[in-house]
Amino acid sequence: MTQSKHPRNRRKSAAKGIDRSHPHQRSDSGSPKRPKSGGSSTPSTSAAKGGSGGHWLFGVHAVLAALANPKRRKESLLVSREAGQRHGETLDKLLALPGAPHAHQANRDDFLNALPDSAVHQGLALQCAPLSQPHIEDLIAEPPRSGKIRPVVLVLDQVTDPQNVGAILRSATAFGALAVVTTGRNAAAESGVLVKTASGAFDHIPYIAVTNLARALESLKTAGYWSLGLAGEGKRTLAEAKSDGPVALVLGAEGSGLRRLTRETCDELVHLPTREPISALNVSNAAAVALYELLA
Repeated sequence: MTQSKHPRNRRKSAAKGIDRSHPHQRSDSGSPKRPKSGGSSTPSTSAAKGGSGGHWLFGVHAVLAALANPKRRKESLLVSREAGQRHGETLDKLLALPGAPHAHQANRDDFLNALPDSAVHQGLALQCAPLSQPHIEDLIAEPPRSGKIRPVVLVLDQVTDPQNVGAILRSATAFGALAVVTTGRNAAAESGVLVKTASGAFDHIPYIAVTNLARALESLKTAGYWSLGLAGEGKRTLAEAKSDGPVALVLGAEGSGLRRLTRETCDELVHLPTREPISALNVSNAAAVALYELLA
């Protein structure tokens, strides 16, 4: 995005660091410069509106959390006039941090050019690089946390819906899980929808993609984690099977559930007790209930 060559034309919004010059000014060639959106990070990639060269997050909690994360490489921030007034003090502090992006006061067309039509941006959108995630070996190598809460890692077996994954990340962060592990393929990657649904949690908990889920489970088991797979045919409930030690809680994909090899790799299959006529929960709801059982 180009900046105005005339500083006297740049007025400030309620947030001191926000440039009120038009963010999509024309380049020297005369063609309008528009921000690009798209490129998702691992576990998979996809193109979003505007091309594959950028990565846009949107929504108040998602953007503020990303701005506050020193591990994020942040490029450009769009702020509506209303959002600048409502969150001006917070934005002033975040835009004063090292690595802060250049902020522009944006209008409706700016957001439409940058984001998918269905994006609920709440007046904030951040162009940034996908967040770098640790490897599962890094997670296993970390010393156990002190305190009474057992270490719990959530493992997702090809959960593809970004809204489900976002909700799972939010619950995992709220209840104090160590990380969420997912498959490198056939899984929801970092995206505006996923990060928006996570409501700021994405920048607070590792979301680790692995090439081989069964091998990752074996590594967790070697490190002392008891792997429990949620499945309707599990003979014991989660409450009956849980122990005081570290737990790797494994959840299957929407509809198909756990794959055969994943089931066979788990130490035990367990279920959550439900009452008829509801025999099963949505994967994000099941994750929240299970985490409450393990960590609350």
